[in-house]
Amino acid sequence: MGAVMMDLLKFKQLDLSPYIQPGEKPPEKLKVYGPDGAYIADIDPPLHFMEPVRPDLIRRAYLSALSARFQPKGVYEGAGREHSCESFGVGLGIARIPRYKGSLWPRGCFAPNTRGGRRAHPPKVEKKLHEEINRKEKNLAIRSAIAATAYRSWVAARGHVVDKIPALPLVVVGDAEKVGRAKEARKLLEALGLWPDVERAAAGVKIRSGKGKRRGRRYKEPKSVLVVVSSADVPLAAAVRNFPGVDVVPVDGLNMLVLAPGGAPGRLTLWTVPAVEKLRGLYL
Repeated sequence: MGAVMMDLLKFKQLDLSPYIQPGEKPPEKLKVYGPDGAYIADIDPPLHFMEPVRPDLIRRAYLSALSARFQPKGVYEGAGREHSCESFGVGLGIARIPRYKGSLWPRGCFAPNTRGGRRAHPPKVEKKLHEEINRKEKNLAIRSAIAATAYRSWVAARGHVVDKIPALPLVVVGDAEKVGRAKEARKLLEALGLWPDVERAAAGVKIRSGKGKRRGRRYKEPKSVLVVVSSADVPLAAAVRNFPGVDVVPVDGLNMLVLAPGGAPGRLTLWTVPAVEKLRGLYL
């Protein structure tokens, strides 16, 4: 672990200009705000925010995390092969495909591209669907996605509303984790300038086209604020989880599916101070 920490400390001496928009640099201090939106104090940022933003690596780690959720699928080995049929042979002026027996006008079967026939190239259950990634490479991508939450240009490029947000990354005091009602949670988001982005997500909810609307995925909902808390059991997690587009995740459960939905870095994120302190020893 000591060698890893030494490598991370070197990022403060790296030239990050190729990865950052002009006029932006890694945060030297994290500004902490109260539940009423008032500035309280500064804290030292974890080394994760010093990481260069690597869209290529973030995209690769996202595809790995997404493909890990795929369910292997295949077809029954006997599908389309369980008919009593045979070819009538040549000289009859009809195709030589296998046909049902005992019919005046025998229908084709068994062969691919025939009614009731087997599929030519069915899905193979042995096909490898998961795109694997090295553990260090995955942790590097997570740190890079965390760093992207600190740059206003990356967050705005994802389409988030950042006009009223006082600072990025946005950190709120630990008392905010005690908010247990949705009404109080809304006041917290309004005070921190995050509620306009929730309204953007609510306005963007659409009914899915096609059969998916009958299969438990009727609505498509844009992503809004990601709330990172110290534990999944805090009251704030239950207070904000039903807001449109809002996701809540404990800091030790961060992954590419919530930090960079669609593989695009820069999600609008709200951190709590206990979560930031706990982050210092994770994903290194």
